[in-house]
Amino acid sequence: MRASSSAERLVALVLDDEFRKFVESHYNELLGTAYLLCGSKPAAEDALQSALLRLMRYWPGINDPASYVRRVMVTQRVSRWRRVSRLREYLTEVLPERHASDETERVGTRDELFTALATLPPRTRAVIVLRYWEDLSEAETAKVLKCSAGTVKSHASRGLARLRVTLAEKGETDT
Repeated sequence: MRASSSAERLVALVLDDEFRKFVESHYNELLGTAYLLCGSKPAAEDALQSALLRLMRYWPGINDPASYVRRVMVTQRVSRWRRVSRLREYLTEVLPERHASDETERVGTRDELFTALATLPPRTRAVIVLRYWEDLSEAETAKVLKCSAGTVKSHASRGLARLRVTLAEKGETDT
């Protein structure tokens, strides 16, 4: 699968063959993770590009670059969610409805899942994305999020339970 033009522009800026190979081989996978964390393709591309630029600064010294990029994206998103939620508290009590992108409109179930995922607290959402989208183990997820495996288990359990309830409620209102 060919990486997007954003990845090609970034790769063109980089002369290091190993870094270029890393970006080319992991871009789409990491973009998928970023999309689930951000909720839109433009925001996901920005988050991934920012994380890759940060990786580029420390490139020779990073042992597990994919985990590092995931961790940077999660940290950026959690910080953004905190800023935005504080701002929303000042602006409005009722949040406007989110409109699905063209891609998710074609697949109603995915749209419902993404909408339900967006209702999770930032840390729980990050655990769900890393464990079940990225298919990382509990230990790998704990390493990326810099927390214990027990914390990952509890966030995963609570997150899955909340997703089940949210999706079940959605199913009841549709019928």
